[in-house]
Amino acid sequence: MKTASILKIIPYFGKWPAWIDFYLESCRHNPDISWLFYTDCGRPPTAPANVQFIETTFEDYKKLVSTRLDIDFNPTHPYKLCDLKPALGFIHQDQLTGYDFFAFGDIDIIYGKLRAFLTEHVLQKYNVISNHERRISGHFCLLRNSEKYRNAFRKIPHWQQLLENDQHLGIDESKFSKVFLPHRKHPKWLQCFWSLSSSYQRNTLYKEQYSTILSPMPWWDGSMNHPQQWFWQNGKLTNSSDGEREFMYLHFMNWKSNTWLPKPLRNEPSAWMKLDKLVHVAIDIGAKEGFKISPEGFTAINS
Repeated sequence: MKTASILKIIPYFGKWPAWIDFYLESCRHNPDISWLFYTDCGRPPTAPANVQFIETTFEDYKKLVSTRLDIDFNPTHPYKLCDLKPALGFIHQDQLTGYDFFAFGDIDIIYGKLRAFLTEHVLQKYNVISNHERRISGHFCLLRNSEKYRNAFRKIPHWQQLLENDQHLGIDESKFSKVFLPHRKHPKWLQCFWSLSSSYQRNTLYKEQYSTILSPMPWWDGSMNHPQQWFWQNGKLTNSSDGEREFMYLHFMNWKSNTWLPKPLRNEPSAWMKLDKLVHVAIDIGAKEGFKISPEGFTAINS
């Protein structure tokens, strides 16, 4: 059986975050998945062969998007690019030649062994794969590289006006989810019934991977005790609470920022906002011996 190929496309402008070398190291240990950045940040010296970079300015990238989508895409801040995720497969379809899937997502992530979760059985069976149970996961989502799914964003009502709006609107999750799961609050048997009316609702997988710590949802064991110590070693991602259980990736958004923390916690700085220094281990040591991700930042795995 042919191994399904995946390209994750990420436009990113401004300045690489302090953890970029650790992000790239986790990409390196997934050599059968490819990443493509459009960026003005330059190519990091530690970038592996499966992560490519196309250097461009934010202004030129906005012009490219405007031309490809025939809209006036001119946001003042790169954060608006999050709303562009559903359309990335169409915008960059020339880069997708030969790939079976395209993916979008974020870089406030450390990956585990992705293919242990994105198995050939899963990739053969499903056309859309989300890592949340009841919506598209904006931090990592896969879609089959076909004309239908490259153009699925056009099913979002008034998508042109939404993208031309200068404000970040969360289109990648809130609006795009409704294309594939418009009846997500209904029981599963009723969702199956509704799926008969739209092929976009069939052959989709919504499986919670428990990647985002400090989110309002319970952990896999039903508790609200999200693990606070995570360990990456030779591509293997585990934590202090779940023994040898491996995870697909860690999405540490809520340590980085208080924007999406549960409402009672948003008035206080997030864990990393309080730190003077985020990275406490050299990447060469972290790549060789492993590293820990926690409220204290990136530290040696045995610290």
